[in-house]
Amino acid sequence: MSVETIVIWIAIGLVAGWLASLVVGGGYGVVGDIVLGIVGAFLGGLIFRALHLGTPFRGVASTIFVAFAGSVVLLLLMRLVRRTSARGT
Repeated sequence: MSVETIVIWIAIGLVAGWLASLVVGGGYGVVGDIVLGIVGAFLGGLIFRALHLGTPFRGVASTIFVAFAGSVVLLLLMRLVRRTSARGT
């Protein structure tokens, strides 16, 4: 994997994670948003493939859209787990 690929992953992860944090609420800072966006990209890719969905965009915009969607789902799941664990204690 080249340095350029890693920088692109970080940039897309940052944008997707930041946008998802704005929509859902509760940011995790720059590093947290990057991790959220990268993990969200994998989750979004799995969701879009499993449901046989296409994206309305092409290129980098499509990648950011899928990563954003996955990041939103991930944030909502994290919020659900946090609420459930808070009730149990």
